[in-house]
Amino acid sequence: MISLIVIMWGCLLIGLMAIGGYFMFRKFLKRLPKEDGRSIMDWEEYYFEQTLHKWSQSEKDFLEELVSPVPELFRDVARQRIASKIGELSIQKNEESITRPTLIEGYILATPKRDHKFLRKKLKEKNIDIAPYEDFFRQSRDNYQENWEEKYKQKKS
Repeated sequence: MISLIVIMWGCLLIGLMAIGGYFMFRKFLKRLPKEDGRSIMDWEEYYFEQTLHKWSQSEKDFLEELVSPVPELFRDVARQRIASKIGELSIQKNEESITRPTLIEGYILATPKRDHKFLRKKLKEKNIDIAPYEDFFRQSRDNYQENWEEKYKQKKS
């Protein structure tokens, strides 16, 4: 009986260490410098710091509302990633302050497609028209083409 408990405990520890190692490795890859000498995380921090003064309290509150469905453990990381994308767009547009359209555009582009359902629902609750943002929904990450599995199988064979 005790040996069974020890074996289960060992498997649990190995499993937890593997999960932790996976996330640490992902973070390590984001820290590796790219061709320009900066990593993905360096650019995120740069855009975040450069635009920190552009955020009004209402826009901060709106971003917090949009990030609310993210589990609390990951919320800080998601908030910084999304805010840095919004900051990047703000710098590209030469805006004096973060505007609601830029915030929505940045949120769409910084989040995977599976999170867009919540955003559409939240924008409808706030009576914000989503029609001007449809192109951004199509540009977002993880936006797979229809029938991608069939095309992949045909390409493979």
